Amino acid sequence: MTTRRGEAVALAGLLATAGVTHLLRPSFYDPIVPSALPGPARFWTYASGVAELAVAAAVANPATRRAGGQAAAALFIAVLPANVKMAVDWRHRRPARRAIAYGRVPMQVPLIWWALRVARADTTGSAPR
Repeated sequence: MTTRRGEAVALAGLLATAGVTHLLRPSFYDPIVPSALPGPARFWTYASGVAELAVAAAVANPATRRAGGQAAAALFIAVLPANVKMAVDWRHRRPARRAIAYGRVPMQVPLIWWALRVARADTTGSAPR
């Protein structure tokens, strides 16, 4: 397995895990859905979970990896407002929880970079030329 293929598999695993947790533990995610979004928070929690699973599948498949990596980058950008809301809402929590909430915001940058790196790899999983 090449390094790039391994990166893609790891990214797909991260996305799949996130998707499954959105579907199995929606009550954790509902409070961080920005209120500016129309409709109930639960809809957005489930929708983001399904999106994460779909993107995970696209990243895992070499034939759709480029599009999947681009979709993953877009997804990481799309969830940034929820992470910001979590950081704001958790600002008065215990230091460990506050650190988790604050850490999610800057973590989006390396996640976006990772997704774009996977998208740039060719379908064989080798490094881009």
